[in-house]
Amino acid sequence: MLKTFTQLLGEEAPVLRRYLWMTLVYGLLCGLTIVTLVPVLTHLLGSELRSAAQWLVVLVIGVALCWALRRTVEKAGIRVGIAVLQGGRHRLGDHVARLPVGWFSAQNTARLSHVASQGMMEMAQLPAHVFTPLITGVVTPVVILVALFALNVQMGLIALVTLPILFGVFAFTAHLGQRADQSFQHNAALTSQRMVEFAQAQSVLRAFNGEDGGTQFLEQAIARQQQSAKRLIHVSAMSVVFNAWAVQAGFAALLVAATLSLGEQLGANLQAGSVIAVIVSLLLVSRFIDPLLEVAGYSEVLRGARGQLEAVRGIFAVQPLPQPEAPQAPIEGSVELRHVSFRYADDQPDVLRDISLRIEPGSMTALVGASGSGKTTLVRLIARFFDVTQGSVILGGVDVRQMSSEQLAGQISQIFQDAYLFQGSIADNIRIGKPDASDAQVMEAARQAGVIEIIERLPQGLETPVGEGGARLSGGERQRISIARALIKDAPILLVDEATAALDAENQAVIADALARLRGTRTLIVIAHQLSTVAMADQIVVLDQGRISERGAHSALSTEPGLYAHFLAQRRAAKGWRIAGASDSEGGS
Repeated sequence: MLKTFTQLLGEEAPVLRRYLWMTLVYGLLCGLTIVTLVPVLTHLLGSELRSAAQWLVVLVIGVALCWALRRTVEKAGIRVGIAVLQGGRHRLGDHVARLPVGWFSAQNTARLSHVASQGMMEMAQLPAHVFTPLITGVVTPVVILVALFALNVQMGLIALVTLPILFGVFAFTAHLGQRADQSFQHNAALTSQRMVEFAQAQSVLRAFNGEDGGTQFLEQAIARQQQSAKRLIHVSAMSVVFNAWAVQAGFAALLVAATLSLGEQLGANLQAGSVIAVIVSLLLVSRFIDPLLEVAGYSEVLRGARGQLEAVRGIFAVQPLPQPEAPQAPIEGSVELRHVSFRYADDQPDVLRDISLRIEPGSMTALVGASGSGKTTLVRLIARFFDVTQGSVILGGVDVRQMSSEQLAGQISQIFQDAYLFQGSIADNIRIGKPDASDAQVMEAARQAGVIEIIERLPQGLETPVGEGGARLSGGERQRISIARALIKDAPILLVDEATAALDAENQAVIADALARLRGTRTLIVIAHQLSTVAMADQIVVLDQGRISERGAHSALSTEPGLYAHFLAQRRAAKGWRIAGASDSEGGS
């Protein structure tokens, strides 16, 4: 836990260490101040008023020092919290900025968003409001334990045994609460996902489910979240009660031991000093239990905070891709994969197996295969979303691992299936590919991507706001702008991942024409299911279960029995298209 705080604080970690030392000193001072009650009461019960008054002065001084130090400790804790809020987000952001692009899945992005907002606020409150009473609640009883041993060995032994048992109980209840909390968070995330899905798919849901909009899946998700929430509430409540019972049981054991000891000594008619020691021990027992009850009360708060800290630790545990000490610049636009194998995790099977492939500069390669065959993974390895498990990916004669991030980014442009536009104008979104592009360059990229006909019908033209995520434009319009953004970058290699998926025939035709115009000017690697796009490729690579099954031109593969011929037959049956040759024009593309 403290290691995670140190990672968040970075060079400001000394602020945390000073706070922790001050808190430890404060806990020791509290314990010692409580222990001064022993000589005060001992001298009072022994009618030694002068000595009692002297120790009383020491007690008052101790209380004053505790009060002053508590204020200082709380201020130090607040400084730690401020440092977490001010610097923690930046350090987390700096780390995340160096992570592989492939790490940014929907689940990881949602986790990062939660940690950076709500999670940071919760962690910033820990030092001043949770750590101080917890550390004090552990250190103070230890000091009192030493005093108990000095006064009554039997009670000291019971207290010594009680401490590890109590902390074991606290750990057990925290584990139960953590499992319940993980279940609740998981179901809450699924419910949020269902809510977004329910809102976005109303047209489909109502077409098949009537006016209620198909609430079945959403209601099921909400019901599961409610059940997990009830379980979390029950477990949390029972944990607090169980922790308190455990502390009270320890108190009862100490009280019984003190009573028995007092009875034995009174029955044995011992000296008054021994009786006084037992009476004072009873007072220490109550002061021994009070901070432990406070620890028990904070256990649930600490459990919730631990979940946030584990999320941060999990993000910091992801290692950035290594960067070369002496980066090498690519010399041309070729792409080569040499015996590439890849798996997403050590305990998962290979997604790609021994892939060897050469793509010449300026050529067009189409990747074809069933869902899950490894097409998208192969394209992502070229862009170094991840590093290969085995083999090497070489761009322009240089292994991608020997290029700097800037060199690799300058070598590749990408067009994704889901086109995302940033809030701003159409021109702003196109210029993301080249921030210093002139108006003429923006217009040329817009023309090549078929954006001109979009801006001609808009009153503000290129300065038309696209809305958040491009909400004011259709899917096809967003995709055309994302293509213009990739074209204006003018990188020698262009990766296209299902750019025409889920678009209407008009937008498919525009995008296919844009790709056709780029043939010979850039190295094109295209994942596509449109026959006209696949057929124009210089090389078609058919993937099957992570391996290259077939490779060649459309004219050769279409006449041979195999997966590609089967692919053609499926497309013809589904769309009624007819392909006589690679140069044929196909309707509906």
